Amino acid sequence: MKKFRTIEISNPKFSPQGLEFITAKSENLKGRGDIIVSKSLTAQKDMPVIIFLHGVYGSAWSWPLSGGVHQTMRKLEKEKKIPGFISVFPSDGLWGDGSGYVPHDGYDFEKWIAEDIPELVLQKVKGVTAYSNFFITGLSMGGFGAFKIGAKYHQRFTAFSGHSSITHLQQMKLFTEEPLKHYLQKDKKENDVFETIAANKNFIRSFRFDCGTNDPLYKANKKLHEQLCKAGIAHVFNEFPGGHEWTYWEKHVKDSILFFAKHLH
Repeated sequence: MKKFRTIEISNPKFSPQGLEFITAKSENLKGRGDIIVSKSLTAQKDMPVIIFLHGVYGSAWSWPLSGGVHQTMRKLEKEKKIPGFISVFPSDGLWGDGSGYVPHDGYDFEKWIAEDIPELVLQKVKGVTAYSNFFITGLSMGGFGAFKIGAKYHQRFTAFSGHSSITHLQQMKLFTEEPLKHYLQKDKKENDVFETIAANKNFIRSFRFDCGTNDPLYKANKKLHEQLCKAGIAHVFNEFPGGHEWTYWEKHVKDSILFFAKHLH
């Protein structure tokens, strides 16, 4: 079991909307990282977990406080459309405009999400066990992270998804002021979602993604869909009206949540 030198957890008496705030020191971040946790309405054994990755400029609070995802989860649970899930919202490491969820500049933002976050949840969130299903999704830069981490760490994640996703690290230049040299990996396959999925296609279980037709990343997502089809890699792709905006993500995150509920083991 991984040890964290320090872990600070909020007092539920003062936490808003049933959210729990955790700050932990990580060797991968060379410092502290923030996580927000939202629990289900009902407790059960081996609680499944969804990790939500934010995009550039964001932080741990982005999904719940800009997109109200924890409220969406509770609504779906009340309507008995999904079982109870633990929702986990980590920061990306808060490097520059966005870390890219990849290792660079002496930090390993990928392992912070892929290794540290599941371990922290297992240690500190009641009901989560070694038998819990883990899922991962994200928007924009977070979609890139969810694709890469979901595919590479397939032994951990039952399924993954992306919304309005960056599909190649070159696309970070559309959003960040930091030079691409910080993000691009020595192994060129690590820069590309399709290449990562193709390298792990024999192990990946299930994944989906979607994009708005007015999104600047729409053509890239459409291309990824076509590449996957040509390679015979099973997936679900949906396109909807909308742009690169919270109104789109707030509406369509439920598509990933319902998808994950269908893939519980």
